[in-house]
Amino acid sequence: MEQQSVFYATGKRKTAVARTWLKPGKGEIIINNKSAEEFFGLDAAQQMLMQPFELTDTVGEFDVKINVRGGGTMGQAGAIRHGITKALFQSNPDFRQALKKAGFVKRDPRAKERKKYGQPGARARFQFSKR
Repeated sequence: MEQQSVFYATGKRKTAVARTWLKPGKGEIIINNKSAEEFFGLDAAQQMLMQPFELTDTVGEFDVKINVRGGGTMGQAGAIRHGITKALFQSNPDFRQALKKAGFVKRDPRAKERKKYGQPGARARFQFSKR
C-alpha cells in the first residue's frame, strides 16, 4: 500500500450520491452511522455492496464509512458500489482491470426522463381525437 491509509471516492447512480472512505481494518461497513444490515433491509442491496470486495478478494480487509443521500434503496446501493470500486483501485491500481471487466468502474448513466410540458409524462401523449 501507499503512504496514504484512507482512500476517498464519490459514487453516483440515478440521483443518489455516496461519499465513501476506505481504510484498512476488519471489514466493518457503516452507512449514515448505521450498520449495512440495519440501513439496507434488502439482501440484494447488501450483496451489491460486497461485489467489489468479493471480486478483488479483499473481503474483511477494509473498514468502510459511507454517507449517502438522494435516490431510492437500490439507487443508493449502486452509488455505494460505485464509490467502493473507485476507492478500491485508489488503494491498489491492479484492481482496476478486474473491476472494469465486471462493469463497476463506469457510472450507470440511466436516470428518469423529465416530463414534457403540455403532456402527461416523458413519452406519453394525450389521446388524439380526429373528430
